[in-house]
Amino acid sequence: MKHIGTKEIETDRLVLRRFVNEDAKIIFKNYANDDETTKYLTWSSHREVSVTQAILATWVEGYGDLSQYKWAITLKENPNEAIGDITASMSPNYASIDACEIGYVLSRKHWGKGYMSEAMEAVTNYLLKEAGFNRVIARHDVANPASGKVMQKAGLQFEGIHRQGSLNNTGIIDTAQYAILREDLEK
Repeated sequence: MKHIGTKEIETDRLVLRRFVNEDAKIIFKNYANDDETTKYLTWSSHREVSVTQAILATWVEGYGDLSQYKWAITLKENPNEAIGDITASMSPNYASIDACEIGYVLSRKHWGKGYMSEAMEAVTNYLLKEAGFNRVIARHDVANPASGKVMQKAGLQFEGIHRQGSLNNTGIIDTAQYAILREDLEK
């Protein structure tokens, strides 16, 4: 595996790009302050734009580390407006097997249009083909089956349920796990 960091990715309808500090207000407005959007996430809605600004500053600074993979999801017709984000993270256990886990969030007004599946597939391909990961994992709260559909459309395979295996804004939850291997793309 060779860490190459967050590079811009273009799809049919999206531009996935690095965040910039100027994104803070639009991130706050579009999704970070929306309790419905963050319901199944592990981070709480932001009550003040200053929270978004502080977090975003650490992300932007983090791009100097080529093992950071964090994209702003934007529409091609408006690449300056972040409508969501998608991130690949690695725990020490994942690093030893060239694996990462993808997490994502999308503005509620953009749900149901296929944007997240499009972003997920593009990022998964980037991680497996270009960055050299062997395994990409994603998990969702079983109470949020729409997220599982995103994973399936992006080519990930269902691996099982982790009973009471995680915690999010709704409490202790069962999670469904999906994954894709580099060799799956070669079939």
